[in-house]
Amino acid sequence: MPKSRIITSLDVGSSKIRTVVAGFDDSSSIPNIIGVGVTPSTGLRKGSVIDVEEAINSITTSLEDAERMAGEPINHVFLGLGGTHIETMDSKGVIAVSNANQEITEEDVDRVLEAAQAVSISGNKKILRIIPKTFTVDEQKRIKYPVGMTGIRLEVEAHIITGLVPTIKNIEKCVLQSGVDIDDIIPTCLAFPEAVLSKRQKELGVVAVDIGSGGTAVTVFEEGMMLHTAVIPVGGENVTNDIAIGLRTSIDTAEKIKIEYGSCMPEDVNDRETIDLSLLSKIDMQKVSKKTMVEIIEARYQEIFLLVKEELKKIHRDGMLPAGVVLTGAGSKMSGVIDLARDTLNLPVQIGFPQNFDGIVDKIDDPAYSTAIGLIHWGSRMQAHTGYNLTFRGLNLKKTYTGVKNFIKGLIP
Repeated sequence: MPKSRIITSLDVGSSKIRTVVAGFDDSSSIPNIIGVGVTPSTGLRKGSVIDVEEAINSITTSLEDAERMAGEPINHVFLGLGGTHIETMDSKGVIAVSNANQEITEEDVDRVLEAAQAVSISGNKKILRIIPKTFTVDEQKRIKYPVGMTGIRLEVEAHIITGLVPTIKNIEKCVLQSGVDIDDIIPTCLAFPEAVLSKRQKELGVVAVDIGSGGTAVTVFEEGMMLHTAVIPVGGENVTNDIAIGLRTSIDTAEKIKIEYGSCMPEDVNDRETIDLSLLSKIDMQKVSKKTMVEIIEARYQEIFLLVKEELKKIHRDGMLPAGVVLTGAGSKMSGVIDLARDTLNLPVQIGFPQNFDGIVDKIDDPAYSTAIGLIHWGSRMQAHTGYNLTFRGLNLKKTYTGVKNFIKGLIP
């Protein structure tokens, strides 16, 4: 297939590092996946670098595997940034429209977003994205995108996503030393919904929940616009740790039995059923109660969903999203997770798989790849609107606003 451009995404997670290479031709906006690389994420913990050398080696291995499969050199990537250091807040901005004819321009949108980012954040934090929730022109509220409208006063209700500067710089350093440039850094709470949600779901009202190893990302949409994001510091790693403590096993054995026998539904397990650890481990030789393990998993997953429920309560959407809950990420593959989420959140629940791509489908038809595919969709949109190949050299607000404008345009049905 003749390709006019190549986009590569790099999802640096706490458990796995995933690289996806996609080709685009001139006749279609659907990415054709031509290369995938996945490797264990050593040197990182909960989205932060704890060993630079190991992190570089892991990233390099993932990039090289994807490069070999794709048959294309990887020189630059769209980088997904997650972790518990990500924080969010809401803000407002107000300006007077500058044009004499009172027509609102993209420069006015830039200025009102700049006004909205005038908030107090600690010195070691950095604004990653400013996402407008709604605009108000004079007395007209709930406007999605005001460019071209006429008015005197422009207001915005915005959602601000910040990250820890040392963490960002350490990850950036590891990626750059792996031999690639960074086109943009995109918070994973913005990336993964692009892969698993339809425009109809975003219009009706939906919460997307990405259960990763180091934490859980939550993103809420309504009327086509993003309302809220959050990062919950509880994920699959906590489940594994709980099993290791509760059953007195090693971490590696706990991870194996979680994947092999894990479930969120204790009522489906016989009280006398046991797991022979000697079949899975050379260290742990005992037999353990499967029901005890499942009860441990259920308790931790229920905690995750209760924390999601608290986030929905903050924005007055608890039980009020018609399109319900879309679970994704590696942690969403746990048996019984749909029923537990439905009972806890009182909303319809489904598992979100990556959508709208061609190519080696069998390799990435997996909720664990939602962020990597979402980064591809995001990168494609950025290329289409900016002409592309501005190499990322540190975050700046002007670039942030340009990305926001393109993001908004992409969301308008």
